[in-house]
Amino acid sequence: MAIVEFLINLMGATMLLLFAVRMVRTGIERSYGASFERLMTARRNPFAAGLVGLVLAVILQSSAAVALLTSGFVSSGLLAFPAGLAIVLGGDLGSALIIQILSFRLDWLIPVLLAVGGWLFTHREGREARQLGRIIMGVALTLLSLRLLREAMDPIRDSTVLPFVAEYLARDFVTAFIVGAAMAFIMHSSVAAILMCVTLVQIGAMPFDAALSLVLGANLGSALIPVWLTRGMDAAARRVPYANLFVRGTWSVIILFAVNAAFQEGLFAVPDGAQMLVTAHVAFNLSLLLVVLPFRGYLQAPVEKLLPSPMKTFGLHGLVRPVSFLDPIDIGSPSQAIASLKRELLRMSDLVTVMFRPTIDLYRSGDETRAQSVRELDGEVNRCLSGIREFVAALPSDDFSKTELRAARDMVEYAIRLETAGDVVAKRLTVVATGLNASGAKFSKEGWKELETMHRGILSNLKLASNVLISDDLESARLLNLEKTEIKRAERESRQRHLKRLQDGSRTSLETSDAHLETLQAFREFNSHIAAVAMPILYANGQLLETRLVEDMPASSMKA
Repeated sequence: MAIVEFLINLMGATMLLLFAVRMVRTGIERSYGASFERLMTARRNPFAAGLVGLVLAVILQSSAAVALLTSGFVSSGLLAFPAGLAIVLGGDLGSALIIQILSFRLDWLIPVLLAVGGWLFTHREGREARQLGRIIMGVALTLLSLRLLREAMDPIRDSTVLPFVAEYLARDFVTAFIVGAAMAFIMHSSVAAILMCVTLVQIGAMPFDAALSLVLGANLGSALIPVWLTRGMDAAARRVPYANLFVRGTWSVIILFAVNAAFQEGLFAVPDGAQMLVTAHVAFNLSLLLVVLPFRGYLQAPVEKLLPSPMKTFGLHGLVRPVSFLDPIDIGSPSQAIASLKRELLRMSDLVTVMFRPTIDLYRSGDETRAQSVRELDGEVNRCLSGIREFVAALPSDDFSKTELRAARDMVEYAIRLETAGDVVAKRLTVVATGLNASGAKFSKEGWKELETMHRGILSNLKLASNVLISDDLESARLLNLEKTEIKRAERESRQRHLKRLQDGSRTSLETSDAHLETLQAFREFNSHIAAVAMPILYANGQLLETRLVEDMPASSMKA
């Protein structure tokens, strides 16, 4: 009966830990998710990329989350393989530092954090305040779960079975290594698995050498998690997780045999204490980062041979679903009709994304064939708009409520916006790109960096707009509107810096001035069109004013 009680308590504490970590990550992603792409995909040296991964892992409290984000960016071409691997390795080190922080006894903070976080979440209306409350409460629940984990372990300190298990694992370090890997993978959290090992050492239930083998195995298990989670993604997305699995697995096996051989030969005494275990874990991840970073680029070719990209015919049409979801003859029930409209709008959004994504490459190459492919795809976007109009016109108004009809009209308006966004790409950006390359002019280094940053931000907003379209989530709609303002600010500042370069006599900026300013304006207009999906949600929830003009203007001002 005691073993059943122990397992239930252990499972409850572990699930609370996983839930708390997810709660923190959700709060951060809802507040700053659209900014992660700009942070992760900026070009920087490998050590700076590793530092970015470290910071993100500490913030998100999960190296697996960093690996998944990185895989998505590598797959989309926004991040190169070497930089992606550096970020993932830095994320693993950040995860190790989380364990160092959480290993301290901070139980006294729990009621304070619960009170502050709960008050912010329940009594404040602002998005930032509510999400900050969510994050603070998640940290409090993390600390509470660790206390429950220690309390669950206490009854087995005097167990008659555990000493035999611990002694066996200390002798058979290979089995301990495998058990540690299995624990981390099953829990889907190396943080939870390693903290369990630290707790066992703290209460004296397991010797250091057995726990160290478990921790090294947990490092392998943590590398297996993103490999498993990306199994359904394309080959490009899976390369970084597989490379990380290879280097982390190889290094953990080398350290496992080296350390245990040193213990057996008596080259140095087996340390004692949970803090030494945490230090060893941090040292393992730091050494792996320093060893692999200089050679990360050499891993790209072998991994690409292992996971080759499927052969594709040239063109953009094959990247999106060509079949419409709308059938004016078979409209179905109101809920089915609204769902069909959303699916078609999502397809239309995917088409516009496929058109916009390669524009920055067109500015580099001036490939007329690829530009023509983008322009041809604009015809499919126009057909989507025509289909949506016909479908909404065929809706039997008597069978639909006013709310449903209003939602259908809002979708037509957004379809018009998406079609206009497609025109911006096909009729303006591709023309500027081909003309720029025909003239042989090149943007200045600063100007090019500004355009790349805006392009990445708009791609992130396209993804967020699709999420808003599907979920109708108010907080996501507010975030999208804030990001729209951020793009406007970036366009204004880039224009001012460009004019400053002209004043300073930059010949490069002078030659590309028209192209730079036209691109900035087109980017801003494109982003405004795709962000329009948030407007009906914000209006419906009273989050937008009809006008920003001062309503009661003094009579003297009007006369003037």
